[in-house]
Amino acid sequence: MRQDELVAVFDGQAAGYDKQWEGMAPIRDALYLLVDAAFAGLPDDARVLCVGAGTGVELGHLARRFPGWRFTAVEPSGPMLDVCRQRAEREGFDSRCVFHQGYLGDLPAGAGHDAATCFLVSQFILDHEARTEFFRTIAGRLRPGGVLASSDLASGADFGPLLRAWLTLMAGAGVPDEKVEHARAAYARDVAVLPPSAVASVIEGGGFEPPMQVFQAGLLHAWISSRVA
Repeated sequence: MRQDELVAVFDGQAAGYDKQWEGMAPIRDALYLLVDAAFAGLPDDARVLCVGAGTGVELGHLARRFPGWRFTAVEPSGPMLDVCRQRAEREGFDSRCVFHQGYLGDLPAGAGHDAATCFLVSQFILDHEARTEFFRTIAGRLRPGGVLASSDLASGADFGPLLRAWLTLMAGAGVPDEKVEHARAAYARDVAVLPPSAVASVIEGGGFEPPMQVFQAGLLHAWISSRVA
């Protein structure tokens, strides 16, 4: 799927996106607990880059948890970023945010951020070198030693049972076999579901210390790393 096609998909999902994923909230919240711990040593006035900010769920969590932090929210989908901005205004942290509609590479270069989040983004980059370059671009926006919290779908070659469980979480019990096969084909076409060690290697190749996997729930894996000094 081309970038413009992917953005169009998220444009169409923006209004109901949070409702669609509310069944996954326990997984999301467990991941956020680990991110809180990984980010706890950052300065009280830290600058945090949120790559693929979406509707701003993790942005809102971090803004409440760390009231002195400032954020750069990067999101190519205008409707998704509108929902993110509305959340920030509603919850009163919009003055601490810079909202950037577009891609990470459009941001001015410079190591001005203390940390970054990148949740369920790089999996849509199918080309290996382009995915490595994506993480290299994140590293270029972090200070040396800056912390990266990232997550993507990952698994070995045969992830049928995990895929079925993942679809059940999203859609409820009783997912028919044909839906599983359709999703498997879509994931193979549009999502780079690599083994966890391969994703870690891509992150490391982008200019980070060897990532530590800190979380797995079904297909979702998460890593913590830091930019090479």
